[in-house]
Amino acid sequence: MPLNPDAVGSKSEPIEVGWNSKDCLLYAVGIGAGTDELAFTTENTNSVAQLVFPTFPVVVGWGRGSAMGSIGTFNPALLVHGQQSVTLHRPIPVEGTATLQSEVTAMYDKGKAAVVVTSTSAVMEGEPLYTNTASVFIRGEGGWGGDRGPSGPQNVPPDRSPDHQVTYHTTPDQALVYRLSGDRNPLHSDPSFAAMGGFDRPILHGLCTYGFTGRGLLHSLCGGDPARFHHVEGRFTSPVYPGEPLTISMWEIGAGEAVFTTSVGERAVIDQGLVRYT
Repeated sequence: MPLNPDAVGSKSEPIEVGWNSKDCLLYAVGIGAGTDELAFTTENTNSVAQLVFPTFPVVVGWGRGSAMGSIGTFNPALLVHGQQSVTLHRPIPVEGTATLQSEVTAMYDKGKAAVVVTSTSAVMEGEPLYTNTASVFIRGEGGWGGDRGPSGPQNVPPDRSPDHQVTYHTTPDQALVYRLSGDRNPLHSDPSFAAMGGFDRPILHGLCTYGFTGRGLLHSLCGGDPARFHHVEGRFTSPVYPGEPLTISMWEIGAGEAVFTTSVGERAVIDQGLVRYT
């Protein structure tokens, strides 16, 4: 069994990463923002201060400083992104430098597969800025007799109509724009590579769908104000093809808390969604 369960608790070396206004603008158009969201898509609109989408941390330092290098060997073609959360300790500035450090926080034995959970913290000027938590599902890497981890339904929507619902239309070239924020995996751009993965054509990045979802949550629940947006989590359940519409459905379940799903028609693409806001 090439994975090393003793890697839980191991940390990457801290790295320093930076971003600027252009990075934030590019991410905004990559997740579908346009002329009706000029605070996020321009930096020089009269009387409009530039803002940053709360899900922007998923691309900061992309591909650098991960603790995944300590977990052992596996076939990366058998890895899929399972869940993702972003916790914001304060709004993301338009430009800045932060220190990132990643930690393997859990490794679960699902029998025929393994789930690895990592957490990445960002510190800016000595104060926490955000925390990203991600889980990946690796086929063929279970079976060492470890803890199976949590299971069962989470963040289940109430049995009633959503309190808010918004539909965004991705474009056929959406992945070509989003990939410029860091994830250059050819699965999202090269038809021949996508075919090797069993897809008719390149699929959209899961974190692009995540960003579209964050836009819908931000505008529907926070009045478009990133300072009111504190936490978002969800599980990826199905791939999205560029050009498909994404419907984000939200149910308020308490003060400053809602559950959500993102769907393409009747097909859920993100479920177990939870958002916290003020």
